[in-house]
Amino acid sequence: MSEAKGSQFPVFSVFIINKAGGLIYNRDFSSSVPKLNSNDYLTLASTFHSLHAITGRGIQSPQSALTLSPEHAAAMANNGITCLEARDFRLQCYQTLTGIKFLVTAHPSHQTLDKLLQSIYLLYTDYVLKNPFYELDMPIRMEQFDAQMAKLINQR
Repeated sequence: MSEAKGSQFPVFSVFIINKAGGLIYNRDFSSSVPKLNSNDYLTLASTFHSLHAITGRGIQSPQSALTLSPEHAAAMANNGITCLEARDFRLQCYQTLTGIKFLVTAHPSHQTLDKLLQSIYLLYTDYVLKNPFYELDMPIRMEQFDAQMAKLINQR
């Protein structure tokens, strides 16, 4: 797999997680991403789903007024984790009103991930949800969706 040609900051991977926390789509777009087995991808998706749910609600300690929640929780309106920045990557999440999560991992200097996530969501609605043979919450295995996803990522 080749790295994105349209950007000096490559997109590493794309994940789509259903509302129950199951991984329904993942694809690596960079050769620098370590190759994982399918169980590792499932574990990553369910772990992120759980952390997203916990941070979206916040945790009240009954013994004190301590609240554990994401920074800027009021501004985020209980949306959970939307961005995680690390030294080697940046993870951005977009959750739809129906609970589907779209995740992108990219180079930490990549700053246009919001627009990319919205474009991925549009591809999902056009190629997955409009497909009469697709059943909700099932893994996405569609050549046209894969081709359009690769085209979108390579344009960035």
